[in-house]
Amino acid sequence: MTPFEETAADYAATHLTPGPHVMAYLRDGLRAAGVRAARELDAVPHGAPVRVAGHVIVRQRPGTAKGFCFLTLEDETGTANAVVTPPRYERWRVVLNTSPLLEVEGRLERVDGVTHVRAASFRRLEVPAEMPEGHDYW
Repeated sequence: MTPFEETAADYAATHLTPGPHVMAYLRDGLRAAGVRAARELDAVPHGAPVRVAGHVIVRQRPGTAKGFCFLTLEDETGTANAVVTPPRYERWRVVLNTSPLLEVEGRLERVDGVTHVRAASFRRLEVPAEMPEGHDYW
C-alpha cells in the first residue's frame, strides 16, 4: 500500500488517521497554485485576496444567521474559517454540500480577533490519481 492508500484506508475504516493528513498529499500542488495553508493566514493582511483549502469539518447554516453559511476547513497545519453570504451559498449550494475537500477563494477578514475568508468562489478538490476508484473515503 502507498502512504496515501494507508491514509485513505484509515479514513474509510474509522474516519480518522494517525498518519499524514489527507491535505498533506495535495499540498505541493496547492502551494504551486497559490493556495495557502491554514497557518499561513496569519501573515495575510486584512482585506487581501486569498485562497485556502481543506477537508470540510464543519458546515453550519443556523436559522439565526439570516442565510449565512459558516465553514471550517482543516488541513495539515490547522483550521481556517470561511463565511458564505446567502447569494453565494445559493449559487454554490451543490459544491458546498457535497465536497469533502474544498478550495475557497475570497478576501481575508479579521473582525474582533477572528480571522476568516469572506468566500467568493469554491472549487471541489479531487484526490490524487493513485486513490482506488469507487471508494468514499472522506
